[in-house]
Amino acid sequence: MAKNHYKGNLSGAVDHDTFFTRKHIHDKDIASHLERIHHEFEDGFHFLQKYPRSVTIFGSSMLSEDSKPYQMAVELSASIARDLKYAVVTGGGPGIMEACSKGAKDAGGQSVGLNISLPHEHGANPYTTDHMKFAYFFSRKTMLTFAAEAYVFFPGGFGTFDELFSILTLIQTGKIPHVPVILFDSDFWTPIIKNLNAMMLDKYQTIDPGDFDICRITDSVEETIRIISDAPVSEWWRVIN
Repeated sequence: MAKNHYKGNLSGAVDHDTFFTRKHIHDKDIASHLERIHHEFEDGFHFLQKYPRSVTIFGSSMLSEDSKPYQMAVELSASIARDLKYAVVTGGGPGIMEACSKGAKDAGGQSVGLNISLPHEHGANPYTTDHMKFAYFFSRKTMLTFAAEAYVFFPGGFGTFDELFSILTLIQTGKIPHVPVILFDSDFWTPIIKNLNAMMLDKYQTIDPGDFDICRITDSVEETIRIISDAPVSEWWRVIN
C-alpha cells in the first residue's frame, strides 16, 4: 500500500497527490482545511461549466475489457457521444470507466474523467479527453452527480452502490427532479432490486411502494439512448432549495 504522504500545504493551489488524515485536521487549523475543500468545489464547478449536456456513467473499476459489461459500456458511450453529442462523464479510472471513456473518445466525442487519488489507483485512464483530479470523495461525488441529463449504472461494487443510492435519495426526497436512472445489465440488477424490494418494502416497509420505479433496468443500448434523448436538458440545479 502507498505511504500516506502529507506535505503540509493546505491553502492556495490544491496538491491532489496528498493523502490527508484525521490527525492532520486536528494538527492544522480548520480554516486552512476548509479552504482546501472550497478550492476543490470551486474548481469542480468551473470545470463542469464546459460541459452543459452530459451523461454520467458509473460501474466497477475491476471489470476487464473482455467482459460483456465493458464491451457494452464502450458501445453505449460511443452512441451517446456520436448520436446525442453529449459529454460522457465518469470517474476517470479503469474498468467500466475506461470503457466509457474509450467509447466516447473513439466516437469523436467528449470523454470527461473526474479522477481521485487512491493508494491503488492514480491518474486518469488514457482515453479521457479532459479530466480533473480530486482529493476528496465527497467533492468528487458532488461533481459526478451534478446536473447530468441522465445517470447510467453498470455492474459495480461499493462505490457504484454509494452513487446509486445517493441519486435515488435525491430523487425520492424531491431534492432533484426525476432524472433518468438507468441500470444497465439485467442479469446483475434484476435480482438485486427484487431482493431489496422484498426486504425494504414487503418485510420492513422502510420505503414506499414504487420507490424503485425511479430506476429502469435494461440491456439495450437503443432503449438507453431513447430514454436519455427524451429527457429534458437539466436545469434543476438552478432551483435547488
